[in-house]
Amino acid sequence: MAPQPRSPAGRPNGLLRGRSFSNTAGALFALDALLSAPAWMLAAAWLETGAQAPERRGFEVNALAAFGCWLLFLYALGLYRRDAMLALRRSIARTPLVAGLAAVAAWVVAGAVCLAFRIPCPPGTAWKAGLFAVSVVCFVLCATAARLGFAVLIETGAFRRRLLVVGAGQRARDLIDRIRAESSSFQDEVIFVHHPVLGERVRLDDDRPGRTLVLDAPEFDILGIAHRHDVHQIVIAPDERRGMKLENLLECKKAGFPIVQYLSFIERETRRIDLAHIELGWVLYSDGFTFTLIDRVLKRAFDLVTSLVILVLTAPFLAVAMAAIRLEGHGPVLYRQERITRDGRVFEVFKLRTMRVDAEAGGAVWAGEQDSRVTRVGRFLRRSRIDELPQLFNVLRGDMSIVGPRPERPVFVAALTREIPLYNERHMVKAGLTGWAQVNYPYGASVEDARNKLSYDLYYVKNFSVLLDVLILAQTIRVVFWPGGVR
Repeated sequence: MAPQPRSPAGRPNGLLRGRSFSNTAGALFALDALLSAPAWMLAAAWLETGAQAPERRGFEVNALAAFGCWLLFLYALGLYRRDAMLALRRSIARTPLVAGLAAVAAWVVAGAVCLAFRIPCPPGTAWKAGLFAVSVVCFVLCATAARLGFAVLIETGAFRRRLLVVGAGQRARDLIDRIRAESSSFQDEVIFVHHPVLGERVRLDDDRPGRTLVLDAPEFDILGIAHRHDVHQIVIAPDERRGMKLENLLECKKAGFPIVQYLSFIERETRRIDLAHIELGWVLYSDGFTFTLIDRVLKRAFDLVTSLVILVLTAPFLAVAMAAIRLEGHGPVLYRQERITRDGRVFEVFKLRTMRVDAEAGGAVWAGEQDSRVTRVGRFLRRSRIDELPQLFNVLRGDMSIVGPRPERPVFVAALTREIPLYNERHMVKAGLTGWAQVNYPYGASVEDARNKLSYDLYYVKNFSVLLDVLILAQTIRVVFWPGGVR
């Protein structure tokens, strides 16, 4: 076989094609930023012409806040999620709401900054109304243009990757199912390499011809196949690894082909951990599942500041909700229940009561869809998540965190620990008011739901950072506005 042309870094030149566009969410974010930044600069400059010199600085603070809040709310309301990128019409229909919320948030942020630093702003409300209207129109038009351009890129195959999967058994079958259902890179072409030493082969073809190819490699010539098909990445996913020739895979790595193990690939692509194929060796040797003193101090500081701010902002809603519960009937307004937090410690969680007083007269049961025990007021409180606000006091007390796994009841934890391996590992961190599982999976009411949510909880525990907490808190806004699966 003739040698392949090389890039200066040693990787075949073909592998450089399309690599920068493999992250579809990142590409769409870049389009939004690149289109809206110059358009908003021109619009803001036009609005600024009527402002006096001392007030222009305040206007610039408002304009900068509007742009930052716009990008933040695009992320927070889920417009970079896989489902939104696949349903561009629905995404475009949501952009006016995103722009409106971003403009309101920008007023608050800019007002606080100007007040703190004594920056003068243009007087009156006319300029604020103009800023609001122009920002909404500008950002909606830019978001629409970005998504139409994104659709064109999808049609041209700009985000297409070619994956070479070593293995053609059940694990490989599960891999292709996962990436086609959950991966943010949704235009992958997959080539499977089969060899008898890798285990039994299963059927891997589907209803999309040309997207899946299964090849035999009698000499385990993975490097030759990778060159011939110009692949972007090699994924190791055999059912049986004992006969795999590692020296052949080392040649692929030396030639510049990225190689990743199955569990790490699934974790990176789907942002959760595959419990069906998890191996304790992978958990032991991979990065993560560690917490330094600085991590815990920063997280506690984040919890205290965030919970106090949210309490101040939501105090009126909490007061109205408590009054509504009292007017609906007898019984306590607050509901206390034992839950499990870090290291298996039991604590009492505070919530607004949303069920009848005798809801669990027969013992603890999972909450069901359209649960008849939920009151009329309680149903609204659950959908809006207002019933969760008293848990902020648990955060202040140190029982919970703003972000973490959902706190479960001791009776359910005991049962789930017996049913699901590694379930107790979610208790390496404090239970959370919101969490990675809560923003990615609907309310769970069965052992299977708990298993699926655990895959997200373990991803959070493994990859914990304060930045991840901030991103999860931002995405909680989407769950409040579109509360699918709340019970």
